[in-house]
Amino acid sequence: MAKKSITLYFQVHQPARLRLYRFFDIGKDSHYYDDFANRTILRRIAQKCYIPMNQLLLELISKHGGDFKVAFSISGTALEQFDRYAPEVIDSFRALAATGKVEFLSETYYHSLASLANPQEFKHQVLKHKALIEETFGVTPVTFRNTELIYNNSIGEQVAEMGFKTILTEGARHIMGWKSPNYVYAHDTNPGLRLLLRNYRLSDDIAFRFSDKGWEDWPLTAEKYLGWLKEAVSEGGDVINLFMDYETFGEHQSQQSGIFDFFRYLPEIILKDGTFAFTTPSEAARKNKPVADLDVPETISWADEERDVTAWLGNELQQDAYNKLYAQYEKLSLVNDEALWNDFGHLQESDHFYYMCTKFFADAQVHKYFNPYDTPYEAFINYMNVLSDFIIRVNDEVSTMDAPREEPAPAPAPAKKKTATARKTVTKKSTAKKK
Repeated sequence: MAKKSITLYFQVHQPARLRLYRFFDIGKDSHYYDDFANRTILRRIAQKCYIPMNQLLLELISKHGGDFKVAFSISGTALEQFDRYAPEVIDSFRALAATGKVEFLSETYYHSLASLANPQEFKHQVLKHKALIEETFGVTPVTFRNTELIYNNSIGEQVAEMGFKTILTEGARHIMGWKSPNYVYAHDTNPGLRLLLRNYRLSDDIAFRFSDKGWEDWPLTAEKYLGWLKEAVSEGGDVINLFMDYETFGEHQSQQSGIFDFFRYLPEIILKDGTFAFTTPSEAARKNKPVADLDVPETISWADEERDVTAWLGNELQQDAYNKLYAQYEKLSLVNDEALWNDFGHLQESDHFYYMCTKFFADAQVHKYFNPYDTPYEAFINYMNVLSDFIIRVNDEVSTMDAPREEPAPAPAPAKKKTATARKTVTKKSTAKKK
């Protein structure tokens, strides 16, 4: 019997956090970013997660002779910060790339919501990110993972037009109905695009519940988890997709929780059992034929109970900020100012809108954990102050372009003695008349 596939995918992203930007800074100071916080947080997570976990993956790949494989997508913003604050992290990812057992995926460069707002900006960011991955790791991505697994039929069509063969998204219950996420599916109207769907229960058992001592299944062991994997495909299924934030390891789930030890032994337990084989996303899409087309008319994501985009666009604060930001695109398209385009990119990061979320109940604690602001209203005010200054800069640049240009005065001819004498004579006559 053919082995079932397990696809392990990790998202790596760190936002360009905004500094405290007051109303009186508008029009006076256009440096928006909290460089100290960005450096401090990145260095901390590098030491707690990226460096030790990358080393563990290298050891597992070496130990299991290539039978162990994983996939990453790393946002352009994260790679910028690695280059600036922790270049050793890039070196450790390059070491993983050199094994040939790690697939690097493409995504939006700025981890943005551009796929919902502007097709041209979405395509620009995807191609920009693809070029960065090729330059940094020497590989060309063939699989796409949109920001926060955001997906609908239209996004799938755009991704297919850009040449990608596979896309990752969420196995949302309200879309799947009776269908299982443990199969490969095809795009509704473009059968050449394969869809891999996250098994959110098994993914969140590691990403969110692992260290929760109030969880009825705590503590989670590799043997117990293997039992759940086998149970998930006992009545059918070809592939189990385990997608999660890479910061799960050492940051969201501390080293003291045992998360590294759990993951160190998990591949060995799975491979010895023989039910599953580890595959990268592109391999899983090639190995397993689609069982059906999947129609996704409503936008889905991997966030919160609803699995939609309300985490970023669910209230008037978020929608106001989002609409005003993307309203600048037409003006920006007229200018060629690298600094403005760079700030426009970073202001699109989904994190800024996530901080403005006013959800409560089941998802409140998750939003609180990831929010550096005391309230979503503080996040909104700070962001809008920054955006106000940005809009002033855009308008100033456009008005400069629209202003009529004066013809430059012709360069004066080299001075000659005769000319000098004549100018003196004219001056004296002029003075005499005035008298």
